[in-house]
Amino acid sequence: MSSTAALDVDAVRRAFPILKQEVHGKPLVYLDSAATAQKPQPVIEATTTFYANENANIHRGVHFLSMQATRRYDEARARIAQAIGAAEAREVIFVRGATEAINLVAQCFLRSRLQEGDEILLTEMEHHANIIPWQLVASATGATVKAIPITDEGVVDLEAAANMMNERTRMLAFAHISNVLGTINPAKELVSLAKAQNIPVLVDGAQAIPHGPVDVQSLGADFYTFSGHKVYGPDGIGVLYGHTNILNAMPPYQGGGDMIERVQFEGSTFRDIPERFEAGTPNISAAISLAVAFDYLESLGWESIQAHETTLLHTALERLAEVPGITLYGPTENRASVVSFAIKDVHPHDIGTFLDGDGIAIRVGHHCAQPLMDRLGVAATTRASFALYNTIEEIDKLVAALLKVQRFFG
Repeated sequence: MSSTAALDVDAVRRAFPILKQEVHGKPLVYLDSAATAQKPQPVIEATTTFYANENANIHRGVHFLSMQATRRYDEARARIAQAIGAAEAREVIFVRGATEAINLVAQCFLRSRLQEGDEILLTEMEHHANIIPWQLVASATGATVKAIPITDEGVVDLEAAANMMNERTRMLAFAHISNVLGTINPAKELVSLAKAQNIPVLVDGAQAIPHGPVDVQSLGADFYTFSGHKVYGPDGIGVLYGHTNILNAMPPYQGGGDMIERVQFEGSTFRDIPERFEAGTPNISAAISLAVAFDYLESLGWESIQAHETTLLHTALERLAEVPGITLYGPTENRASVVSFAIKDVHPHDIGTFLDGDGIAIRVGHHCAQPLMDRLGVAATTRASFALYNTIEEIDKLVAALLKVQRFFG
């Protein structure tokens, strides 16, 4: 018998104030956590407490509030490093989100290594944030961006990946979990393939970080990125993880206060990591609150969260299959609680508008993954994403609403 305690979903829901409201006179059913997760009360309180009692700029201040804010900011970095298995706290760089983290790596690590004929390897399922930064440095240097194909089921073709890696490959970057298909990519296998040929690797963990523990050292990638708002934390904060020796060898991304060692008009020198990549006043309260988000998740227990989300996923796939004319995308195994679908002859935007009238929040469109839409042969899909605060009853409401959509438009 499993010793994993069942998640107390009622108690979890009480911790998220936004879920108590009604939309169009109906109880809110929030199924858009893959876009942004809602915030639990401890995260909200951490933000409020900082501004009410601790607000001051960090570093160099000798007064009480500044020293306290600095301590809290540094503790947040150490807490997040511990949560993701980093070897040192300074391997955690605070950025605005996964998008900025990927841009930072593209510009500061990769650009100077590229020349005409070099290749950057992605996959067909990438979010635009893990495509465009690489295209920008490729266009500036004459390099080429190539995509590893996926199968019709939505799984990366490992054989093709191995065959596409060669002496011209300068970077492999891929999503840990697809934001459209829910596919959990074989990250360790992909990293191992790349490392066998000394190819640097970046893993976009934006969709993975809310669904289970991540150990960056075990994974073995050179860089790992994620956004705070996906993991029940604040907006406008994210993390770039990188090996100490790699980060210390990279030039700064931006210039300004707090990242300098000595400034003269004749030239300036810069601090070591992490400050080198955190120019200006950082989002102090968000960093502190992001650490609280990890505290909250670990207090619930990752095994309990994963068991609950697995139940939601399997129930959703089973129930959604009952809707006439529906096409479900993504693999049957090794997937997270994200379900994208289409209903024959009904535009996703019509589905989204119809469901909103029933208080159901879902995501429609290309999900910032237009190359993947092209691969699937559609312009857009409807996406329902399930989180630790969702219930079986909410899946029932989703299916009932989709049946109404099908009857109305069909």
